[in-house]
Amino acid sequence: MHIRVVGCSHRTTPLEIREKLAFGLQEVPDVLKAWREQKGPTEVVLLSTCNRVELYLASDTYPLPPVAETIDFIVSSRGQEHEEWERFFYTYDLDDAVRHLFRVAAGLDSMVLGEPQILNQVKQAYQIAVDHEMVGAIFHQTFQYALKAARRIASETSIQQRRVSIPSIAVAEFARAIFEHFEDKVTLVIGAGEMAEETLRYLREEGARRIIVINRRFERAQELAARWEGEARLWDELGNALREADVVISTTGSSEPIVRRETVVPVMASRPERPLFVLDLALPRDFEPSVGDIPGVYLYCLDDLQEVCQKNREARDRELPHAYAIVEQEVSALLNTLYRRAATPVIQRLRAEWDAVKEDELRRLWQKYPNLDPQLKAEIQKSFDRLVAKLLHPPLASLHEHSHASSPHELLEALRKLFRLA
Repeated sequence: MHIRVVGCSHRTTPLEIREKLAFGLQEVPDVLKAWREQKGPTEVVLLSTCNRVELYLASDTYPLPPVAETIDFIVSSRGQEHEEWERFFYTYDLDDAVRHLFRVAAGLDSMVLGEPQILNQVKQAYQIAVDHEMVGAIFHQTFQYALKAARRIASETSIQQRRVSIPSIAVAEFARAIFEHFEDKVTLVIGAGEMAEETLRYLREEGARRIIVINRRFERAQELAARWEGEARLWDELGNALREADVVISTTGSSEPIVRRETVVPVMASRPERPLFVLDLALPRDFEPSVGDIPGVYLYCLDDLQEVCQKNREARDRELPHAYAIVEQEVSALLNTLYRRAATPVIQRLRAEWDAVKEDELRRLWQKYPNLDPQLKAEIQKSFDRLVAKLLHPPLASLHEHSHASSPHELLEALRKLFRLA
């Protein structure tokens, strides 16, 4: 039995390389089919996200292609020819491959530890492979165990509840304290940096739909707005946009405040019943601190959020040993199942061969002594059965022991050769 993962991720590979290697969902079936045509009948699952591209391979008997060939397949499937990219890839085999998959599915290998989106992406990758008949007995069990491990970690630890990024905490622990829902709220983004986009992602997950983007460079505002199906506005429309907004995310690189108290006072006077949540993620700050003193304005800056980040990070890290222990339990359970499954055909064949020898000898004996007393005949039958069972016990016990401890592949091969099992 062979299991292997070959891939690259945010831990090993720069973003500009990952972007060139990533596969869209609509491309995955063709890649799986090409693998089968070029490399033979192995089980294969392709997991491709913004942070990782991984090819999972498995086979009971068919040898897996060399790692270099697998990397070349991934790279060439994206139309790339950069041989030097091999250094960005990692490879794990058998129990290490299984352990890696379980950690990936549970979000323990994610850029944001514990993020739940990766579990759905793993499910989707597995289902696509199933739908295109690229999965057999090994990966059916492996991926089911991976999903089980992820569910256990989500329910038995608080890792996924411990937000540790500034944007996630801003939305989950601050904005949610002010607004019960975001479907009818207007989000104003001032600036077009990565922090703003990550915060938008969390707000969108909470239901935010109407988004306004303002940036000094209007084309940057248009680009960000287009990615989130929002509306880009000119810089001089900031005052009017503040009147419309319920949630403001500000991440400009300005050296001095761009929104002062005197700007916000008339804005709030025009909307006395509507609170304004402001997340100032800029350094230096985009909003004057005194803006937070205006009734109805909830202003939070990086300092407000970092303390919560640190507390959550410490609490989350205390949960990690428990999460890793769950992974090890499920890895061990899966491998025991897979090893026993791999050993079963050999055990059955060995037992059948020896039973056939026993039956041949008994037939010869019955022919030689056709008038044996039935009771004596039954005792002889039992004796032969016990003899075969005792002779089979040592090799089968060794095989079972190896199946619980590690891959019995070498022992299985030895038994096949020793007893000439087909």
